[in-house]
Amino acid sequence: MMMRKAVTMTATRRMTLSSSSLSSSLSSSSLFSSSKSVRSFHASAVSCRSSSFDLPDPVHSMWYNNTSSPEEEDHSSPQKWSPQLTKIVATIGPTSEQLPVLQQVVRAGMSVMRLNFSHATVEEVELRVGNLAQCRGRHSSSETNNTPNVRATLLDTRGPEIRTGKLQNDDSGHSTIHMEAGQSIALRTDAAWAEQGSTAQNLFIDYPSLHKSLVPGMRVLLDDGAVILTVTAIEGDSVICHIDNSGELRSRAGVNLPGAETDLPAMSEKDKVDIKYGMTKDVDYVAASFIQSAEGVHEIRNYMTQCAEELGWDLAVQPLPLIISKIESVAALNNYNEILEASDGIMVARGDLGVEIPIQQVTNAQKEMVASCNAAGKPVIVATQMLESMAKNPRPTRAEVADVTNAVYDGADAVMLSGETAKGKYPVDTIKMMNEIICSAEQFQLSGSLASPGAPARYQGNNSREAAIAKAAVTAVEERQAAAILVLTSGGTMARMVSANRPNVPIVTFCPNAKVARQLIVSRGIHPIVGLSETLPEDRPATAIQQAKNMGFVQTGDEVVVVTMEVNEDLGNFATMKIASIP
Repeated sequence: MMMRKAVTMTATRRMTLSSSSLSSSLSSSSLFSSSKSVRSFHASAVSCRSSSFDLPDPVHSMWYNNTSSPEEEDHSSPQKWSPQLTKIVATIGPTSEQLPVLQQVVRAGMSVMRLNFSHATVEEVELRVGNLAQCRGRHSSSETNNTPNVRATLLDTRGPEIRTGKLQNDDSGHSTIHMEAGQSIALRTDAAWAEQGSTAQNLFIDYPSLHKSLVPGMRVLLDDGAVILTVTAIEGDSVICHIDNSGELRSRAGVNLPGAETDLPAMSEKDKVDIKYGMTKDVDYVAASFIQSAEGVHEIRNYMTQCAEELGWDLAVQPLPLIISKIESVAALNNYNEILEASDGIMVARGDLGVEIPIQQVTNAQKEMVASCNAAGKPVIVATQMLESMAKNPRPTRAEVADVTNAVYDGADAVMLSGETAKGKYPVDTIKMMNEIICSAEQFQLSGSLASPGAPARYQGNNSREAAIAKAAVTAVEERQAAAILVLTSGGTMARMVSANRPNVPIVTFCPNAKVARQLIVSRGIHPIVGLSETLPEDRPATAIQQAKNMGFVQTGDEVVVVTMEVNEDLGNFATMKIASIP
C-alpha cells in the first residue's frame, strides 16, 4: 500500500504504508529549514531568546483576559493586538450551542464552527447557525463594516458508512452480544438476516458487496476496533471470520475494512439531503467524510453545482461551499495526490484513520499530509482527540498539549476540537487552552530557541504575477521586520497565496463581502475584515492602514506591507506591493 507525498502535483516520490512501518523521509530539516533572521510576530517574541523559560506566559497576553464580557470590549481601541496565526475549528453541540456560551466560545478564539451532521438535527442546526450570527467579534471594528462577526460554518457529512444490523431481540436499543475470542462468526449481507436480527454466530452487515471487498487474511474491525475479526473464508455472499478478541457488541456498530477497496458512493442519500440543506443556510465549507478518490470530490462539487442551480444561485455572486476532504482510509492515502488536487483543503481525520492503518503510523501520515498541503498552498486541518481529556477535566494532559504544539510546528492551518466543545463540561476553557497552546508554540517557534525557528515558505505554486507579489510581500516582511501584511482582495486568491508563503505576521485581509471573508478564515494567518468596498480605489490602501491601526493589528512606528490588485485603463489589472510606516 502506498501514499504519494504531494510536494508538487506531479511528484513521483511515494511513501510506503505497511503493518510494520510507515516510511517518512521528511526530516526536520526538510520541514523547517533555518531562517537567517527572526521574524517579527508577537510583540513579546520579537527578540531572539536562548531558552523557552524566557518566554512570557501567554495567558497574560490574551484579549479575553482583559475584560469580563464582550460588551465591555472596545474594538476600536488602538491597543496592540497580536492574534494567533493557527486557527481553531470547534464542534458546537449541546453544551456550547446557547448564545451566552457560544459568544464566549467566539470570543475565546473559535474561527470555524463545525456542525456534525452525523448527529445534529435540523432544529439544532437552526439554533447554532442563528446564534453564531448574533455573536460579536473583532470584525465589527471596521467603520465600513456592518458584519458583527466573521466566523465560518463547516458542515461535516456523515458520509457513506458500513454498519452491523440490529441485534436479535434488541427492542430497547441498548442490548449487546458477547463476542468470544477464538470462535467463528459469519458476516451476512442478505436482507433476510437483517430481519432476523444479528447474533454472536451470524452478524448482518449492511454492505452487499462485502464479499467482493475481502479476501482471507484481511481484518474486519467492529465498533472502532473494539472487536477485531480475521477473514478465514468467503462462502457465496457470506464472509466467515475468526474472532480475535473478546468484547461486547451493540446494534448498529460501525464497521471498518482496513486496506479493502470498496464501491461505496462519495455521498449517501442522507449526505445529499444534508448538503443541500446546508447550502440554504449558507455554509462555507463541506467536510466530505470517507473520500476515497478524486472522483468522489468531483461528484460532490457537481452535486453542489446542481443544488445551486435549483436554489437559483448566481455563482458569480454566491460561491459554492469549499470542499475539505477528510483523509481517513487506506484508499484515500493511496489516492492522496489526486484528492489534494481536486479539493479546496484537507482534514487529517485521525479517528477512523487510526483504525484503518496501524495506529503508530498515524503521526507520520499526518506530517506527510500537512507538508503536502503546505507545498500545494491549500489549508489543512488536524483533527480528533486533540484535547480529549478536557471533555471531563479542566486541564489537558501533557501529551495533548504536545499534540497541539506539534501540529503548529508541522504547519497546520487549523486544529480542531470535537466532543470537547460539543458535549464536554468546559467548552470555553477548552478553546482558551488551545489558543494559549498555539500562542506558546508560535512564540517559541520564532524565539530562536528551536534549531529551525519559524515555518519557511514551502509553497511550490505557479509563477503567476500574483504568486510573485505574494512571495515578495513575505520577503519584505522578513527583511523589514514588518508588523503585518494588509491584503485588499476581491475574491481571496491573493490572500491565499500570501498565506501559502507562511509569513509569521497577521495577514489582515479586507474583503468585499462576508462570504469571501468566511471562506478565507480557515487559512493560516488570514484575519478577514469586511469593508472598503465603497471606498475609492486610490484611497483604499491608506484607509486600510488606518483601520488596521484602529483595530490594534499595528501601532504607530510599525511598518506594514500592503498588497493590492489595481486596475488601469492602459495596463488592465496589475498587482502591487507597498511598504508603509504607521504614523
